[in-house]
Amino acid sequence: MMAIETLSAQRCFGGVQGFYRHESKACGGPMQFGVYMPPQPGPRPVLFYLAGLTCSPETFAIKAGAQRVAAELGLVLVMPDTSPRDTGIEGATGDWEFGEAAGFYLDATQAPWSARFNMQRYLLEELLPAVAANFQVDMQRCGVFGHSMGGHGALTLALKNPSVFRSCSAFAPIVAPSQVPWGQKAFPRYLGEDRAAWRAYDATALVEDGHRFSGELLIDQGLDDKFLDAQLKPELFEAACAQAGQALRVRRHAGYDHSYWFIQSFVEDHLRHHAAALNSGA
Repeated sequence: MMAIETLSAQRCFGGVQGFYRHESKACGGPMQFGVYMPPQPGPRPVLFYLAGLTCSPETFAIKAGAQRVAAELGLVLVMPDTSPRDTGIEGATGDWEFGEAAGFYLDATQAPWSARFNMQRYLLEELLPAVAANFQVDMQRCGVFGHSMGGHGALTLALKNPSVFRSCSAFAPIVAPSQVPWGQKAFPRYLGEDRAAWRAYDATALVEDGHRFSGELLIDQGLDDKFLDAQLKPELFEAACAQAGQALRVRRHAGYDHSYWFIQSFVEDHLRHHAAALNSGA
């Protein structure tokens, strides 16, 4: 069993919101994550939330207001960090769009990033087993969702690992990073200049290349999001899914931006979406 250290634990809506730390081989050092355990006993369905650029394990826990509904539904919420920290790599800090707090949920192949920035491997091979070993969760009922960069991570992980994740949703995801400035800035540094390698971390490309998710994907997008036209482009993913027959529901909301006020407004819908999928046939 992978040892974890409890950093804090507070009662919340009858359950416990805790923050934890453990050592990661994939990321070459300690990683922190949050877990909300609802009050219901016994192994519960578990939902991993992947946060966006600049965020930490605390961001969703503090800002989204998800614990009340998670307690009602009996959902365990897990909140990983967005990258390794204190890497000491030159250029890893000082740019909010790249490096620390901007790991893009990929496994870097280019030095020096490949030594520490392996978030896909960390999540699948280290964090999921650590959560399974240390918390009362039912890993046969596991879902993933996220926001912006984390929405990108949720979609790509679900499309590539449909046997691991039974439900998936996203708030304002970066659906085609290969075609927008955020991805075109980060991917060459992490993955090199060969754009073929980028497709493994691009939800639109994954669908085009034959990857499928068995359930319906849910996306919520604010129409006052300042990143909508240049960075997010949900219409690209919609077109790929329509062509491929991938079930997708995109909801657009007038007046909402990219912030956690937007996430707060629709997080209950997402938790109920996941609970329905994870509890079906349970």
